[in-house]
Amino acid sequence: MLSTRMIVGGAAGLAVAGGLAWALWPEPVRVDMATAERAPMQVTVAAEGTARVRDPYLVTAPVTGNAIRSPVEVGDTVLRGDSIVAVIQPADPGFLDARTRREAEAAVREAEAGVDVAEARLDSAEEELRHAEAELARNQALAARGAVPQRVLDDSRQAVENRRAALRAARSEITRAEASLARAEAQLTEPGGRFEPPAPGDCCAEVAAPQSGTVLSVEEPSARLVQAGAPLLTIGDLRDIEIEVELLTSDAVRLAPGAPATVTRWGGDAPLAAELRRIDPAAFTKVSALGIEEQRVRVKLDFVTPAEDRPPLGDAYRVFLEIVEWEDADALQVPISALFRSGGDWAVFTVEDGTARERRIEIGRRTDTHAQVADGLDAGDTVVAYPGGRVSDGTRVAARGD
Repeated sequence: MLSTRMIVGGAAGLAVAGGLAWALWPEPVRVDMATAERAPMQVTVAAEGTARVRDPYLVTAPVTGNAIRSPVEVGDTVLRGDSIVAVIQPADPGFLDARTRREAEAAVREAEAGVDVAEARLDSAEEELRHAEAELARNQALAARGAVPQRVLDDSRQAVENRRAALRAARSEITRAEASLARAEAQLTEPGGRFEPPAPGDCCAEVAAPQSGTVLSVEEPSARLVQAGAPLLTIGDLRDIEIEVELLTSDAVRLAPGAPATVTRWGGDAPLAAELRRIDPAAFTKVSALGIEEQRVRVKLDFVTPAEDRPPLGDAYRVFLEIVEWEDADALQVPISALFRSGGDWAVFTVEDGTARERRIEIGRRTDTHAQVADGLDAGDTVVAYPGGRVSDGTRVAARGD
């Protein structure tokens, strides 16, 4: 039988061994933990966009002339066909160079000579008509007494008609010569000449608004010379707004028309709903702020939130969007911080009875914070977030703060 001394000595030895084991046993690594859970998940494309009027109307000058100071200002409301948005007067003549002036002066002298010739012909025609009328009167008196044959009387009457026609021709020649003189004198007109421009409304072109809406921009409010086709102002309906975004082509190919979007940071308190309408078929090259050439494509979105439920956005207002590329209402997911590469696979450390166990998994879609788990985990599994270099397969772990 064991003596009391032996029993006490053995117990003391076990206590010492247990104390040494406890002292030398490693402390568990304190880690952050997360849970694999099922929850709604969205993969989005974030971008900066611009709110734009869907169908702006560019009003251009119908003729070349002097546009008076703009009768409308930016922000004015105009009505189609009723509101006058521009008035164009005839342009002033240009300055004449020395050769052109000499040619114009010679043309004036030539036209004045033509008027003199026409006046002389008119005097001659009037005199010949008086002579023919007097000859007719004498022949009529002689014919009444039978002194001249009927043929002579007829010839006199014919001569009078011929002289009257010649007089009308001479008067028309006067009119034509005077018109030629006026045209030649007009060639000498220069800015500030005696020919005053007509008053507004007398002969000017008034441009009416082609569409009801708001004046978005005026090219130049001051009076100026404009060429036919020159832009004058832009009109748009601020109630009909769309969104334009320039996306990287690598992002655009993952989207499709009809994709929902959320508009944020537009100035209001609540986000707005939108829907992707169109992706342009052709891209363009744009240099980024870092000097890198990027291929981008324009994407158009429509607001889903009714206009009456959102304050009006103006043309070219900046907005931010998150366009949904993919979504699942019940996706198994873990934080991105729990993932690491093991060989060529993705893996996580699961926590089983206080011990970290490496488990390889398959992931699907990813967001900035979470990854979809396609295989390898179940809902409710606990994983190590931010494992770091101190955690490996078999490491004792404990939740940070416990």
